[in-house]
Amino acid sequence: MQISPPFGYQEVVPLYKNQKVRLLGQGEAPAFVHGLNAIPISFTEFPFIAREYPIVFTSGDKGASYAPVAVLGMTTGENLYVEDGRWAERVYIPAYARRFPFCMAKVTLNKVEQQDRLICVEKAYVAEDGEAMFDAKGEPVEKWKEMERLLSEFEADLDRSREMCGILSDYGLLEAFTMQATFNQGGAMHLTGMFRVDEKKIEHLNASQLKNLVRKGVLGRIYAHLLSLDNFTRLLDRKAGRAEKKAA
Repeated sequence: MQISPPFGYQEVVPLYKNQKVRLLGQGEAPAFVHGLNAIPISFTEFPFIAREYPIVFTSGDKGASYAPVAVLGMTTGENLYVEDGRWAERVYIPAYARRFPFCMAKVTLNKVEQQDRLICVEKAYVAEDGEAMFDAKGEPVEKWKEMERLLSEFEADLDRSREMCGILSDYGLLEAFTMQATFNQGGAMHLTGMFRVDEKKIEHLNASQLKNLVRKGVLGRIYAHLLSLDNFTRLLDRKAGRAEKKAA
């Protein structure tokens, strides 16, 4: 059996009832996000993410498929929402990070990828001084019930995200764009590899397509995404604030 860890995870193993796991503290950010300038998000998260982060779409296969992400930094290796290993206060933490060190991983058995995913945990976080996820009778404790709910809802939500991105692509609504900025303290930024919805193309959709966007809840996500692009200004402010702190 081969287990494929999700992006950001190193080595994952199946979660067993007798294991103890070191959980992240309140506001603690997983190590892999410290230098991450974008993080995957799910369908349900759009309204929450849009309050703080820019939402854009990316493609790792030259436009064959797309995925929504929250932009965390203006350059590679930069996360402007994490400092000293902790997320900024009073900021929504994306579920992709909140579920760590747990995940739902793809499993390959006899060279065949299985349809169902397996609940796994980052191996380095399995520790005797960790917390038990199940009691002596093998029943889940409250913390695990909450985490298991997050894992299952997030996984189902990713399927809705993939469906949404497929619709946006099929309808020809996505366009590549670049973010450019010049900083007061000198220097410029050029952020590429991003896609956004071209709002003008929405009015050219036929009635059936528009109805489908509304019925599947995609239209609301489109406008959450478009409004969230104003948050690039917040990112620039965060970057300027961090630069001032370093200079002080």
